[in-house]
Amino acid sequence: MAAICVFCASSTSLDQRWLDLARDTGRELARRGHGLVSGGGCVGMMGAVADGARDGGAHTLGVIPQALMDREVADVAADELIVTGDMGARKNLMIERSDAFLTLPGGLGTLDELFEVWTTATLGLHRKPIVLLDPEGFYEGLMNWLAGLAGTEFMRWAALKQITVADSIPAALDAIEAAIA
Repeated sequence: MAAICVFCASSTSLDQRWLDLARDTGRELARRGHGLVSGGGCVGMMGAVADGARDGGAHTLGVIPQALMDREVADVAADELIVTGDMGARKNLMIERSDAFLTLPGGLGTLDELFEVWTTATLGLHRKPIVLLDPEGFYEGLMNWLAGLAGTEFMRWAALKQITVADSIPAALDAIEAAIA
């Protein structure tokens, strides 16, 4: 069983298809016997992935900064909920407690988390797999832009190769399982 950290949107005004994607991701994580590490929120896709994981019997660990705890958006149903002093401590703890990272569609916060784990991987601070779930080409523009940077003085090809892009939940989890086997 791996502890898989899922980064995703916490917006409360998302289209239902994104919430369904998150819930299905949590359920598939659980079905495959993995645990969930999340940002500790109970709203948006973050809440849906945690609910899906719990529905399937997975262990859920939420890591949330005090400022978000104070806003009452914490996933108090998590099996384990850790409150940190700030966002930096939250990300560090999530990296430490995870065996792999899966990024679903999201906005600035999701991208911040993705780039944090990706950057620390390129610096050799961890060797944990990073998978980007790209349904409907959600991240296509970003990945094309980054591919254009690869090979320049701004980004090495090796960095681009440290992330796996998958177009379905099963393909994303297959990639993680192959990398941690």
